[in-house]
Amino acid sequence: MPVNTFAVTNPATEEHLDDVRIFTPDEVTEAVVRAKDAQRTWAKLTLAARQSALYAMAEAVGEHVEELAQLESRDVGKPISSARAEAQSVAEVFRYYAGAIDKLSGDSIPLDGGMTITIHEPVGVVAVVTPWNFPLPIASWNVAPALAAGNSVVLKPASLTPLSSLRLGRIIEEVSPVPGLLQVVTGGGGTVGEALLNHPQVDKISFTGSTEVGRSVLNASAHDIKRVTLELGGKSANIVFADADISQAARSAPGAVFDNTGQDCCARSRILVQRDVLDEFLEEFIAATKALQVGDPADENTDLGPLVSSSHRDAVAKFLDDDGVEFIYQGDAPKGPGNWLAPHIGIDHTADSRCSREEIFGPIAVVIPFDTEDDAVRLANDTIYGLSGSIWTGDLGRAMRVARAVDSGTLAVNSNSSVRVQTPFGGFKQSGLGRELGMNGLRGYTELKSVFLSSE
Repeated sequence: MPVNTFAVTNPATEEHLDDVRIFTPDEVTEAVVRAKDAQRTWAKLTLAARQSALYAMAEAVGEHVEELAQLESRDVGKPISSARAEAQSVAEVFRYYAGAIDKLSGDSIPLDGGMTITIHEPVGVVAVVTPWNFPLPIASWNVAPALAAGNSVVLKPASLTPLSSLRLGRIIEEVSPVPGLLQVVTGGGGTVGEALLNHPQVDKISFTGSTEVGRSVLNASAHDIKRVTLELGGKSANIVFADADISQAARSAPGAVFDNTGQDCCARSRILVQRDVLDEFLEEFIAATKALQVGDPADENTDLGPLVSSSHRDAVAKFLDDDGVEFIYQGDAPKGPGNWLAPHIGIDHTADSRCSREEIFGPIAVVIPFDTEDDAVRLANDTIYGLSGSIWTGDLGRAMRVARAVDSGTLAVNSNSSVRVQTPFGGFKQSGLGRELGMNGLRGYTELKSVFLSSE
């Protein structure tokens, strides 16, 4: 019987990279059944055995960093320097969760007539559905803690960028002591994804993607009351107060919004600047943006590559027709083959444009002036999202007040860094449910069992 496939292309050159198989619903079921069997065996291993296995996975990934980075760069259009760092981070994530396995402890609660202990048990089979913008890192954020907690995983990468996930799956399988512990299934969300998420033997879903699709995933979980983690959209604010180091804030702003060509749910694409320093900030922000090199992802000096697909580029480009924004800067991008779009900077004096309110997922930044601290908080919270953001100020008290007042799951003060393996990551409001990374991410792949021990 012939196998159905879909084509994968290089977004920088539009050249054909590979043909990837489309799993049938029956094949998805087979993968889940194998995962169930693998999980039963895996969960019975000693902590030391599981720990040794995850360390071996980390080592194996580390040995293939360059191969994974090259795949990621060609498949996503990601600059090779970024792809290399992200591939290395995968090994670090597996190493972190290997070390966390024997630290997943419960509580002992003294009671009259005895005591209760709590135990973290694995949930079972985890379906991990990853997006196209950061295939490798986000796979590791879910696969590593799920395995560390004693689960098995069926991973479905996005159809636009499946190649690095397929290779990661083979690398893990080669060193895993239990066959079928991590399986990768490929195909569209409407067929393969639906078959996976609706399978009765899938115990938990971890989905990263748009808020719109996240709602569908949440609906799919309802029938069997599956456990769910959702990491969804964002429209993060980068708040710059007049008492901040304006030069530092402005020089870091391009990376905060244009990294990965703006295809980042944490992108700080709403830059709120106190009016007193607006001109100073804009001058340095534009100068720093001009210094970005847009071009061939294989070039070590490239800062921004193409957008992931022609259809996505066209969707992002429509935001440039927004009448509510005065565009004051347009960068340069290559001509010819590839899904190119130059960085753009605009000003919105009303904060009510499409560019200011909707997730763009491309290289478009909007600067919004504000007057007071209360104005900044109001503007930052005037969105359905609450994933990330930054606060730039020289006043520690203000930093604490604003951090407490802004409705966001992950904030940074005088920095644009959102993600570290040791700390929890996730969103408020329609940016998601649950947390990834850190020990919170590990606990999210467990069920908490309470056991009363009678002393009478």
